[in-house]
Amino acid sequence: MEKALRNRLTFGPMMLAGLFGLLILDHSIEGWSKHWKWFVDLTRETSGLQGVGILILLMLILPLATAELAILFTAERVRPYRLLATLGSGALAVHAFLTQFPAFQNIAASALAFIIVFVMIGAALQRAATKQTSDAIVRMAGTVLATLYLGGLGWFLMAIRVKHSPHFNGSMWMVLMILLVVKSTDIGAYFGGRALGRHKMIPWLSPGKTWEGLFFGVLTAGGVGAAMGIGLPGHGMAMRPIEGFIFGAIIGAIGQVGDLLESLMKRDAEVKDSGRLIPGFGGVLDVIDSPLFAAPFAYLLLSLFARMR
Repeated sequence: MEKALRNRLTFGPMMLAGLFGLLILDHSIEGWSKHWKWFVDLTRETSGLQGVGILILLMLILPLATAELAILFTAERVRPYRLLATLGSGALAVHAFLTQFPAFQNIAASALAFIIVFVMIGAALQRAATKQTSDAIVRMAGTVLATLYLGGLGWFLMAIRVKHSPHFNGSMWMVLMILLVVKSTDIGAYFGGRALGRHKMIPWLSPGKTWEGLFFGVLTAGGVGAAMGIGLPGHGMAMRPIEGFIFGAIIGAIGQVGDLLESLMKRDAEVKDSGRLIPGFGGVLDVIDSPLFAAPFAYLLLSLFARMR
């Protein structure tokens, strides 16, 4: 336990530094591109090019996460085509990135459907190329599921960054808010559970989680959401403290559900972690499962709560 905690304290700040670096790059490119005449003419927007840092982040982690997810699927003899699932996941992330361009918005719905169908047909054709019919269905299903689980959830994270509407403009601050809310839930649940944890939440799935830990985790997430919601006005948005608290509490709780969902898959695969790439944390999936699962719910709640100033 001490070694694991030591690794977390070492590699956790390193990952945070890398994340903040990409978010700062994202924000900087948005500022620089406001002065690019070709970009303003192309987009008819003055907000600048958004989401470059998030896109780089997704392009780095999606291939690694796909490989780990494929290993978990293998426990049930579901073997997705990793390259195809990686390409499909990446295509969904790029799709969300391109939705900030008015010219692409006209074909966005068709392009989204095409990507999903392309992955399914591509998996069928790849299986047919081996002149085998066995496992064709599970190969196709596994490839599509891996694509939607990673790329589909990642789509919402990117969409939050680049969204433009009369009531909701995405920003780097919103993405950071989601990430900090979700991770603060883990911190609050860890320390709250260690101090006061008495009642196991789901002992057959995650023995370390307690109801007391969940309560303190959600409470911490609500506080972070309320505090960060106050900072939204500087980004052209507004959210009342109570709305920020509700947002943080809901997203924090949903992030825990995402963590339990991955635990369910890991239990099925009979492994403790999805990988060993990050000492103290496990694999990439162990780090991104909660934020990715929370992203579509955050997209909905921000559309309801956040409003233009």
